[in-house]
Amino acid sequence: MLNSTANVHRAPLKSASRIVVKLGTGVLTDSRKLIDPAQLEQLVAQVAALKKSGKEVVLVTSGAVGAGMGALGYAARPTNLAEKQACAAVGQTRLMAVYEKLFAAHNLVVAQVLLTHEDLEHHERHLNARNTLVTLLQRGVVPIINENDAVSFTEIKFGDNDKLSALVASLLPADLLVILTTVDGVIENFGKKNAKTLSVIEKIDSAIQDMAGGTTSETAVGGMKSKIDAAKIAVRSGIPLVIASGSRKNVLAKILGGADEGTLFIAKPNRLQGRKRWIAFFHHPQGTLFVDPGAKLALREKGKSLLPPGVARCEGDFAADDVVRICDLDGTEFARGIVKFNSEEIRAQKLTRVELVHRDDLVIL
Repeated sequence: MLNSTANVHRAPLKSASRIVVKLGTGVLTDSRKLIDPAQLEQLVAQVAALKKSGKEVVLVTSGAVGAGMGALGYAARPTNLAEKQACAAVGQTRLMAVYEKLFAAHNLVVAQVLLTHEDLEHHERHLNARNTLVTLLQRGVVPIINENDAVSFTEIKFGDNDKLSALVASLLPADLLVILTTVDGVIENFGKKNAKTLSVIEKIDSAIQDMAGGTTSETAVGGMKSKIDAAKIAVRSGIPLVIASGSRKNVLAKILGGADEGTLFIAKPNRLQGRKRWIAFFHHPQGTLFVDPGAKLALREKGKSLLPPGVARCEGDFAADDVVRICDLDGTEFARGIVKFNSEEIRAQKLTRVELVHRDDLVIL
């Protein structure tokens, strides 16, 4: 039974029409690190049921490296980049073969979409990726997305598929993001007798972040910490996120039915426009501008552009038109933006009567 607060927040999930579902490695593989056919079959059946009810569904899937590990005989996730990429290359084909067969049983067509961070950072490629996904959805196809692990390296990686799923949800944009994992949600007092799953999170503060640990799994990456980071992207993009257990029966139908399933992160009311989402979330910032309290107030509360007098310090080497972090003097990032001048010009402190970051190119996080 839902309490009144949870009911108010979960009721809108019933009307979500475009849903991104992320399936974690732990949900998809068995104790031998191999794809678990029965588990994958029931998850595919759930997605197929959503499709038949008129929903658009995009899958972001982990499991390629895990599937390749089993096939190549690795007992633990390799640390060597080339070995990880080899696992991904072998595992991805196996993973897609299983998905294609299982969805075909429901008369559904799937499409493989492999992405790198560069694909979404470059603006034209970003828009092209969105157009491709929207076209696939319009044609009734289920896009199945994974990071292109066979070619990605540190500088161009998303980091983990939790973040990738949040970026895909933001890219579209989706009405709802669901991350299915091996736990029931965000758990308060994890490992203690009084442990409980939080039903609703309205604000991601330090207390919530302290509940999130990493992972000790040999196939997974990130743990709950990466899911909290994904939630920050989703909710600021105006998209609710539910973290729930992928082993529970009919979990997707329950979430879309407004049931008290998993942990719901409530979306911020004002959804960022597409270009602002691109600035805020799809770049590796090239530097940092530290601003004084007056400038922070002007940016956050008064909708102003960033001017030279407000910058107390500049870090990093960046060019004009790069995306930079904007932090207060304590080092807390509260905004990102496209800077109009390079780092050398800003550090020289000779710029006057100019806008370093125009309001139209700035996003408050």
